[in-house]
Amino acid sequence: MSEIILTIEGIDPVALYGEKNKKLNLLRSAYPEITITSRGNNLKLSGEKKYTQKAKSTVEKMVRMLRDQKELTVQTVEDLLNGGNPHEVHLSNGNGNTTLVHGPGGKVIKAKTRNQKKLIEASEANDIVFAIGPAGTGKTYTAVALAVRALKNRLVKKIIMTRPAVEAGENLGFLPGDLKDKVDPYLRPLYDALDDMLPADKLQHFMATRVIEVAPLAFMRGRTLDNAFVIMDEAQNTTTMQLKMFLTRLGPSAKCIITGDLSQIDLPYRVKSGLRHAMEIFSGIDGIAITHLTADDVVRHRLVKEIINAYARDDERRKQLREAKKKEEEVKSEENNGETSD
Repeated sequence: MSEIILTIEGIDPVALYGEKNKKLNLLRSAYPEITITSRGNNLKLSGEKKYTQKAKSTVEKMVRMLRDQKELTVQTVEDLLNGGNPHEVHLSNGNGNTTLVHGPGGKVIKAKTRNQKKLIEASEANDIVFAIGPAGTGKTYTAVALAVRALKNRLVKKIIMTRPAVEAGENLGFLPGDLKDKVDPYLRPLYDALDDMLPADKLQHFMATRVIEVAPLAFMRGRTLDNAFVIMDEAQNTTTMQLKMFLTRLGPSAKCIITGDLSQIDLPYRVKSGLRHAMEIFSGIDGIAITHLTADDVVRHRLVKEIINAYARDDERRKQLREAKKKEEEVKSEENNGETSD
């Protein structure tokens, strides 16, 4: 039998335990073998030693995350308890992880994973950055936060956000409404990120005055994008010529982030992704950086990481099968050629 008393100092117990002890109850559910009781700043863990030690380690991580990141969400605690990908693991105690912007209500927006932090550093050091990674890794969200910060700090005069209007496997047919109504569904993820970072009235004003512009890729042709922070989202669905057209729009004072997920290409069969082509030809160019995010950077539901990994394993299996089949066909072809020559 073991009893451990932890004294929680320097943080608000409510922030650690949650409203109505919601986060504390998650801890109790995760360690049913022990008794966890709280009184003021003291937390007592009673039970078999191996379980009290595990619970102690978890509580210490929760405290460290709250001190370093100034927040501890219920989702983060769930991820931590379920062996998922709690944000703290990626940020070496939060050192140098400065806030990008404050959203409505004082919401703190900063990098949540190590590779998101690398994306921020790459953008600060380069004019063009490619952010490549699977869904849920915060590529677009981090890019929008960087753009909003640049606008607030008057480093740019406008934000321009674009993505190709390519259907993700569905046939949407003829959408009703005017041109804006037709293209807005494709651009919704960009609007969602902006909603998280700017008050509704200010965002509406910026949109009305074209300080912030969200438009499909086709609208970029013929323009010069200068004194702007430009974001190209879903770049895996551009053709080589489309991405070339977009990149050659950039003016001398523009900053640009191109995001994409090479595992979710919705282009017609045999049409090469412009993003994949860019990865092949842009390495080593001064001023252009390529940042890769992985399933370990997923900040959505903890199962998203497992889903991404499952698809990756399946893709690898299918690739091996294709290669084996190709090799088998080559062997057969060589055998047939040998028989013909005889």
